Amino acid sequence: MCTPSATLTAWATSWLVGASAPDDVLDALHGWAPQHRVGAADAVTAGCLGIGWPEGNAAGLTELLKSVREATSAPDARLRLVLPAAGDVRGLTPGSPFATAAMAAGEGVLAGTVGAMGLGLVPNQPDPDTVKWTLFSEPIPDLVADMSMREAEYAMREAVRDAADTLSALHSVAVGLSADPRALVEAELRKSASHTYPESMPIRTRRVLDSADRVAAILTVAAQQPANAPASASGAGLHEDALRPLWRAIRAARVAAVNSTDD
Repeated sequence: MCTPSATLTAWATSWLVGASAPDDVLDALHGWAPQHRVGAADAVTAGCLGIGWPEGNAAGLTELLKSVREATSAPDARLRLVLPAAGDVRGLTPGSPFATAAMAAGEGVLAGTVGAMGLGLVPNQPDPDTVKWTLFSEPIPDLVADMSMREAEYAMREAVRDAADTLSALHSVAVGLSADPRALVEAELRKSASHTYPESMPIRTRRVLDSADRVAAILTVAAQQPANAPASASGAGLHEDALRPLWRAIRAARVAAVNSTDD
């Protein structure tokens, strides 16, 4: 899983349909940090959810799961992952406190029924041992038309190919890197591999997420290219502008996969 929000969305969805136990969700979230603190964004939300506000009175993951279950109690309610970035705010209500927080964090979860007041959750990790979840009362916007799993799988195949070209170019200008770029990519992949998927997740969805993780690992290593690398056509291709479309494709594929009910 790429983020705590993706982990919560996937595992809590599995739990809510009876395919996983609450302890499975807790174990998956603890893969990000041993301590999780949960607090409301404001006094009104705190009163509605029965959790602490201000942040100093933070609750824990038990309260988080309770709030998620209550927000998704209606038959047509659901959980949805959002991974916003500058110029890519799909799934957000512009200008809301949740949207602002999710943009700053680069991630978030929406829980509830379209058109009704629901719940927004945004994690932040101030240190390796702590994830802080802030809960918002948030109107649930209309569903964004995510790509299908077939489309996501095709997009990731194309992205893997383009990222492999990027890695080859990086290898050719790797003066100053402390290790072979391919070894650095494998190290990045080991980080993502430590966060597991629910057994109920379809195989195609796992393939899409695995491909997205590989492309993201390559781009992360590419972004670490030293500033003193020799100027060349290959080096120029590694600039941020050239990588941005690939990052956008990764986010779209991850959101589609985690939110998908396709087989």
